[in-house]
Amino acid sequence: MVNRTPGGGRLVADRRSRPEPPKKQPAPQKPKTPKAKKPRRPAKRGLISGLLFGFFGLIWRIIWGFGWRIGMIGALIIGAGVLYIYSTLPPVADLVDGRARGSVTLLDRNGSVFAWRGDQFGGMVTAENVSPYLKNAIVATEDRRFYMHPGVDPIGVASAVKINLSEGRGPLSGNGGSTITQQTAKLLCLGVPYDPNSGMTETQYEEDCRQTTLWRKIKEAIYAMAMEVKYSKNEILTIYMNRAFLGAGTRGFEAASQRYFGKSAATVTPAESAMLAGLLKAPTRYAPTNNLERAQQRANIIVGLMEEQGYLTPSQASTAVSNPAQLSEAAEAKAGGYFADWVMSDGPEFFTRETTEDVIIKTTLDQRIQLAAEDAMKTIFETKVSETSKAQAAIIVMSADGAVRAMVGGRKTKVSGVFNRATSAKRQTGSAFKPFVYATALELGHHWNSTVVDEPYTIDIPGSGPWSPENYDHKHYGRVTLEYALAHSLNVPAVKVSEAVGRENVRKVASDFGINSNLAEGPALALGASEATLIEVTGAYAGILNGGSSVKPYGLTELRLLGDDAPLMGTEGGIGERVISEAAAQELIYMMSKVVSEGTGTRARLKDREAAGKTGTTSAARDAWFVGFTADYVAGVWMGYDDNTPLKGVTGGGLPAEIWHETMVRVHEGVPAKPLPMLRPAPEPVAQRQPDLPARGNVPQQQTNPVDGVLRDVLNSLFGAGN
Repeated sequence: MVNRTPGGGRLVADRRSRPEPPKKQPAPQKPKTPKAKKPRRPAKRGLISGLLFGFFGLIWRIIWGFGWRIGMIGALIIGAGVLYIYSTLPPVADLVDGRARGSVTLLDRNGSVFAWRGDQFGGMVTAENVSPYLKNAIVATEDRRFYMHPGVDPIGVASAVKINLSEGRGPLSGNGGSTITQQTAKLLCLGVPYDPNSGMTETQYEEDCRQTTLWRKIKEAIYAMAMEVKYSKNEILTIYMNRAFLGAGTRGFEAASQRYFGKSAATVTPAESAMLAGLLKAPTRYAPTNNLERAQQRANIIVGLMEEQGYLTPSQASTAVSNPAQLSEAAEAKAGGYFADWVMSDGPEFFTRETTEDVIIKTTLDQRIQLAAEDAMKTIFETKVSETSKAQAAIIVMSADGAVRAMVGGRKTKVSGVFNRATSAKRQTGSAFKPFVYATALELGHHWNSTVVDEPYTIDIPGSGPWSPENYDHKHYGRVTLEYALAHSLNVPAVKVSEAVGRENVRKVASDFGINSNLAEGPALALGASEATLIEVTGAYAGILNGGSSVKPYGLTELRLLGDDAPLMGTEGGIGERVISEAAAQELIYMMSKVVSEGTGTRARLKDREAAGKTGTTSAARDAWFVGFTADYVAGVWMGYDDNTPLKGVTGGGLPAEIWHETMVRVHEGVPAKPLPMLRPAPEPVAQRQPDLPARGNVPQQQTNPVDGVLRDVLNSLFGAGN
C-alpha cells in the first residue's frame, strides 16, 4: 500500500540516484627504464672447499695481522738502530786513516824510494780532488747504483743470492751484493776499533771484521743506512777510497797510486784508474807488482764496465785498452827486497816492525849495484846451472866501511818477507876462514914470505884421538911460503900456522873482525869448521880492505818521522876498533891478491883492475864461497842447498867465483880503476926468506915432486879447482 499525503502526494520520498565520484586525472607517466638484471648467484661451494677457503682466509688474516705489526716493530727497531749509530758516527776526517800501525818508506843512498813496509797511507784524498776517472771506475766496478740506494741495494742482494745459489754456494757465500756503503761499514768494522790488548793480532781483527754471518750482515746494513743519513755520497766514497786495502801494504788509493805508478791519485789516467779499481776484488792477486799481465787483463774488464755505463767514450775505452797501465820504474824494479827486510829487522823495533808512526829511512842501498848483483845471479844460473837444480846462492856488496850497497838473499830476487840467506843462513865457511889465520900470524910478526912445511901432520885431540888434516888434492908440497899456502888453499899449512900462533888468538882476531858466531874450539877452526853468515864474513873482509879495523855492516843512515826535517837517529855501524896493524893488513891483501891472480880464485880475476879474495869449500862440498874485494867494493858470494845436500862439481873457485866476477864487472862499470892498498914486495933472494913457523910436535917432512905442484897450478888455472 502506498501512503499519500494530503494534496494527493506520496508519503515516501522519491528514490534519488547517487552522484558518481569525479574521475581521477591520470598521473603523468614516467619514462620506463629497463630493469637491471640481478647478478647471477654463484653456484654454492661444496662443504670441504668452503671449509678450506675459510681456514686459509683465517690464516691469512692472522699472518697479516701479525705481519704488519711485526714489520712495524722491526721498522721501529731498525730506525732506532740507525738513529743510535748516526749519533755515534764521527766526522769524515776522523775515519779516513784507520791504520793500527804506521808505515816505513825506504830511500836509497840517493834519496829515491825503493821499498815500502808496514801499512802505507799516502795521505787523504777526497771524491772531489781524486781523478774523476778513478772515482767513476770505483763506482762502475763496485756499485753501479751507488747514487740511488739508501745504503742497501735490494736488487743487488737478490742478484747476488741468485748467483750464489746457482753456483752451489750458500746464499751469503761468494757474491754478497754489498754496496760501497756496506763495504765502507765493513772497513770501519762497524765502528769497533782495533784494540792491541784484545789478544787478537791486527790480521785476526781484520778477518773478524770480514765475517759474513746473517746477523753480521743485518748489523752491517743498519750501519750502512746510518752512514747514508750522516754523510753525503761523496763523503762515504771518500772514506772508502782512503781505507781500502790495495795490495803491497798500501791503504787507500793515494798510497796505491804512488806505490804502483809513482804519481798522485789525482792524476791517474783511465787505464791506471781501471787497474787501481781492479785491485778491490783481490788486492794480492791483482797487484801489478805480482803479475802485471793479470792486472792489465783485470783493468780491461773495468774499462769495459766504464764504457758500458757511460763513464768513458768508445774512443777513450779503446785508448785505455791499447795503452795499458805500466808500473813506475821503482815499482817495476822491485829492487832491494832482501835489503829492505834486513834494515827492518836490524833497526829499532819501535820505528820499524812495530811502528805506529809514518817513518822515513834513508839507507846505504845503491840501486845500480843492487840490479848488477841480481843480474849477475840470474846470468850464472841461466847459463851454467841446470834448470832442475834447487841450489841457492846469496850475494852481498858493501863498501870498506861496512855500508851495504846490495843484498841478494836467494835465487828469486824480486821478493820480500822470505828467508834471507845472506843474513840468516849460518853455514860453515871452509877455507874462506883462512885469511884470519894468516892475519893472526902477520900481526904476531910473521910475513908473507915466512915458510911452513906442508907435510903429513897429526894432532892428538884430547877426548877424540889423533886427527890428520889433508889438502884438497891429498898431496903435499913441502916448504911453502904463507903467500903460496893461502893462494893455493893448502889445509895442512893453515892448521900448522893456527896451532903455532895459538887457536885462541885466531878466534879473537876473527871475532874482532866481526864473525860473531860460535867459533870451533879444536884445530879444525883453521879450516872453517865454524858457522857464520855471509854478511858476517863479508864484513870481516871489509875490515881487511880498510886497513885492519873492524866494521859493523849497516844499511840505515838516517831515520826521521814523516813531515819532520830533523832526524831521530843516524848511522848505526861503520868502522870500529883496530884489529890488526895496517902493515899486517897490507901484507894480507897482497897474499889474497895472489889467490885471484894465480891461485884457487882465478875465475874471479878482473881484466881492468886488481882484486883480492879467498875461495871456500866445506866438507862434502855442502857450501861453496868466494869473498873478495877491489879498492872500491867488497863482495861475498855463498852457494849451496838449503837442506845441506852436497853440491855436485862445485867449489868456491868455480860458480861462486864466477858469480863474484859477473857481479863486480857490472858494479865497476864507469868506476875508474884504483890499485889495491897492499904491500908490493920486490923480488928477493931465497936466502933472505923468513924462517919457518914453529910447529907443535915433531913431524917428519915428506919430499914432494915439484912437477906435481906445477901440474896442480895449471889445473887450478883451468878449472878453478881447490877450496
